[in-house]
Amino acid sequence: MAQPDDMLDDEDYPAYTMGRAAEIIGCSQDFLRRLGDAKLIDPQRSSGGHRRYSRYQLRLASRAREMCDQGTDLASACRIIILEDQLEEALRRNERHEQG
Repeated sequence: MAQPDDMLDDEDYPAYTMGRAAEIIGCSQDFLRRLGDAKLIDPQRSSGGHRRYSRYQLRLASRAREMCDQGTDLASACRIIILEDQLEEALRRNERHEQG
């Protein structure tokens, strides 16, 4: 089992409840639900069925909120963020391939 310090450093550890995540990002809980519906984030579920968010997911949600605040519709913001994330991963893979 992972140690507590390992979990705190893990970007993907689902440490935040929906209410806390919404508070951190400055959005409504409904906004977080809609990000899930748009497939931008897929929060893990606690044993009681409550959504739990990771720091990585909070960064994506924060970016989506910023874009929506600037006038981008939610579906477009989610698609842009997904494409940016895929591009970043592809660039990392290419860099590793070139090094190895």
